[in-house]
Amino acid sequence: MSDAPIVIHRATGTGGRRVTIRGQVAGLARSDSDVVEFLRRAGLPDAAEVMDAPRWTEWQGGRPHEYGAT
Repeated sequence: MSDAPIVIHRATGTGGRRVTIRGQVAGLARSDSDVVEFLRRAGLPDAAEVMDAPRWTEWQGGRPHEYGAT
């Protein structure tokens, strides 16, 4: 596990990934655009760039940018 402040958790059984920012649930993302919106609301204007930066974001379980049901 990393110390990244943004965690995009493994896909749920019905699809989508829970997103937490500094330990607080931001929402359930069903696409990259959902993640970008959660990060924008949290005050990160360069959210699209932050999503793939390991220093900022940890993708758990499965491949990054995949939101389908497991």
